[in-house]
Amino acid sequence: MLGKLEYYWSKLLKKIRLKALVNVKIGKGSKICSGSQLVNVSLGKYTDIGYDCIIVNTQIGSFCSVGANVIIGGASHTIDWVSTSTVFNENRDHLPTKFSKHKFSLESNTKLGNDIWIGNNVLIKANLKVGDGAVIGMGSVVTKDIGPYEIWAGNPAKLIRKRFDDETIDKLLKSEWWSWNDEKIREYSSSINNVKEFLSKIEKG
Repeated sequence: MLGKLEYYWSKLLKKIRLKALVNVKIGKGSKICSGSQLVNVSLGKYTDIGYDCIIVNTQIGSFCSVGANVIIGGASHTIDWVSTSTVFNENRDHLPTKFSKHKFSLESNTKLGNDIWIGNNVLIKANLKVGDGAVIGMGSVVTKDIGPYEIWAGNPAKLIRKRFDDETIDKLLKSEWWSWNDEKIREYSSSINNVKEFLSKIEKG
């Protein structure tokens, strides 16, 4: 009995923590779990952001599932200068000292498509693109763009395989089902677990 109480108490404590959201647009039915920090982020509809994520300067589509402890985007550093330290550029940060204030742009734009699944503890470098329907395995470090319906994993992440054959992928991309209204999605949802049946219904109209 005590074990169950401890379990539920720890779950409650996890859920009641605050989240930090700055300039975040949240689509219909989407959720951001406790402990996550999002800055300059847009979410499509029905996208789920897990616990303790850090996401910066990123566009995320609809029906995406992002696991816990995922880091996406973030600021760059001056790797072509003498030093990579922020004490030499003009941008504000948590260090109080500035030896110089050279101009250095912190702008980045990471783009994630629709219906993407990202496992726990994934790191995605800033300014990358992840295509619709992609899957990224837990613990992966993504340093390259990922194509639609590709499965990537590893450190650095590499292409494992595609989820479907090219013809099926092409049909799914053309359907853009994630942009349908709720009524149409509900109508076709009985076939969501059968790709051939789903596409056949679309073709028949």
